Amino acid sequence: MNNRRRKKLAWRLVWAARLGDTAEVRALLRVGAPAQAYDSEGSTPLYAASVHGDAVAVRLLLAAGALPDSESGDGSEGTPLCGAACWGHAGAVRELLGYGADPRLREDGGSGRSPLEWARTGPYPETVRLLEEAGA
Repeated sequence: MNNRRRKKLAWRLVWAARLGDTAEVRALLRVGAPAQAYDSEGSTPLYAASVHGDAVAVRLLLAAGALPDSESGDGSEGTPLCGAACWGHAGAVRELLGYGADPRLREDGGSGRSPLEWARTGPYPETVRLLEEAGA
């Protein structure tokens, strides 16, 4: 696959994940979109799906090779686990932990908040419990 096509598929995959279009995520992965991709702003599809709370898309991306602990964006976004925990998306948190996401990893290169700190900012007892049980 040439570089131009790869970039286009990566961009489309990030947007499909951001919009919660699981069917499109599945279709793009099937035609060769790279699961560990970045759009022009540095966002990853896994981060986008995690923030959206789409546990199915998170699972699809992880199974296709997306790295569970890779940071997204220009320093303004963070890790997929922090993104999911911030909004209390327990299903996405469960998938990320199941694929080895580090519950103690702080965002912003280690200087930002942890997933547990993010989960505690809202009324998300199930997300807090999942992270604590994982060793956060």
